[in-house]
Amino acid sequence: MRDGGPMGGDVTIEIDGVKRPARLTLGALAELEMRLGDEGLMPLLERFEGGTVKSRDVLALIVAGLRGGGWDGSEDDLLTAQIGGGAAGAARQAAALLMHAFKLPQ
Repeated sequence: MRDGGPMGGDVTIEIDGVKRPARLTLGALAELEMRLGDEGLMPLLERFEGGTVKSRDVLALIVAGLRGGGWDGSEDDLLTAQIGGGAAGAARQAAALLMHAFKLPQ
């Protein structure tokens, strides 16, 4: 993972051996929110904070972050992909995306 400047935001995610930038831009967050439907972002944040995160949460965040970083793939593209660090690495990267997206400037 790397810090993307004063607001942070950039996370590097390795997909099938290729390192890709990921960030939760406003557009990526809006796309994520649409995917979550009525649930919205707050329950997602609460699951991460409470340690009850689901694999679909991790996948949705990784896809949104990659798309915010310029990737034009879809969730289906990741169903058989190898993510650096496996499931635990993907969960850490998803959490980092959330942390960077919602941290306030110092």
